[in-house]
Amino acid sequence: MSELDLVIEPGERVLLLGASGAGKSTLLQSMAGVLGGDEEGEQRGELLIDGRPPAEVRGRAGLVLQDPDSQVILARVGDDVAFGCENLGVPRDEIWPRVDEALRAVGLQLPLDHPTSRLSGGQKQRLALAGVLAMRPGLLLLDEPTANLDPTGVTEVRNAVAGVLQRSGATLVVIEHRVEVWRSLVDRIVVLSPDGGTLADRAPDAVLAQQGEHLARSGVWVPEFPPAAPPRAAPRTASGTASRGGRLLSAESVSVGWTPRTVVASGLDVTVSAGTATVITGANGTGKTTLGLTLAGLLTPLAGAVVAEESLHAGVGPHPVRWRSRELLTRIGMVFQEPEHQFLTGTVRRELEVGPHALRLPAAEIDSRIDELLQRLRLDHLALANPFTLSGGEKRRLSVATVLATRPKVIVLDEPTFGQDSRTWQELVAMLAGLLDDGTAVVAVTHDEHFVDALADERVRL
Repeated sequence: MSELDLVIEPGERVLLLGASGAGKSTLLQSMAGVLGGDEEGEQRGELLIDGRPPAEVRGRAGLVLQDPDSQVILARVGDDVAFGCENLGVPRDEIWPRVDEALRAVGLQLPLDHPTSRLSGGQKQRLALAGVLAMRPGLLLLDEPTANLDPTGVTEVRNAVAGVLQRSGATLVVIEHRVEVWRSLVDRIVVLSPDGGTLADRAPDAVLAQQGEHLARSGVWVPEFPPAAPPRAAPRTASGTASRGGRLLSAESVSVGWTPRTVVASGLDVTVSAGTATVITGANGTGKTTLGLTLAGLLTPLAGAVVAEESLHAGVGPHPVRWRSRELLTRIGMVFQEPEHQFLTGTVRRELEVGPHALRLPAAEIDSRIDELLQRLRLDHLALANPFTLSGGEKRRLSVATVLATRPKVIVLDEPTFGQDSRTWQELVAMLAGLLDDGTAVVAVTHDEHFVDALADERVRL
């Protein structure tokens, strides 16, 4: 992010848009005073909050990060929400009413002693927002606060933020690729340019009416200009089901959970076939991620069985959970909900080399695969960058690419389109459509109805 001139008045509500990698998250972290010192990067110009450097007034800003996992601090829900208030010196008898109010506002009605380790990704997102709301900041900074939420959760969180703004008069800056969620709540849209400065800065309706088509081409999700779904080579029947290949994997009367005492879903039957996209949908906390991990051979079913056909297991046994990591590489690949959980090296290119090297592929083939992936997912200019320094959308594309590099027959993706602008969304979905046409099976955990409409052949609702 560079060459930005921006003034936000007290009480304004600003929606910050821009293509993936334009610097939106960096700007919010700068406003919150948590970006780091001179030894951690370069900064030019001046940024002030209430006329002072952000690091001097950190209590004035409350930041909800793009990755809610990085904001969970304590082991119990109530303690985690109270943490910020305690650091601000809020009197004890005032903290716990604030905690209760914040949890109700975001729709996370769990016991205060509920373990944070047992929350889903969407629940963690609500928890992070509750912790910030309890602090009652004068400046509310939200980085894609609804990205991992089910439709009901999106409405609850948006309404919770609206209520806080109405009661407190706080200033809001929110990042969201999808305009429609916040369009009626904000009074200003600022669009960052990847080349520096801004592409637009006006009232929402004026920006979208005058520049909607241009913004859509640059990657902004404009409701009037949705991205086109890629064509599928496999013909679909009137019921919407594509012609498919043979069965590769099946779950039979499966119960899933992390321990025998924490069953989150049971009696599940899922069939995964070559060339078919199976999407797993449902409210937060219903076990979507847990089912995905179980299908990928990374969690043991608590009841029933996940069985691979001979065409998939090729002699290593029918139960994926018993396969070694190298045996999984070319059979089932898993893209985690949190991209950082699968990064192992110091550069993007080396990250993509890990799987192919483990398969002992020839150097020329490794280079060919990686060059293609870098170009198709717009990561070629970041080949030497540290994976942990990428934007949220770039990390997601890299995590998908690391799995595609070993070309497994089944790919399981958890929220694959999280953090993507409409352009990179279209490229990612087009790549998955191409894999489906080539006979790869795709299983996706998602709340993204655009993704469902574009690719889903089978839908499993939890």
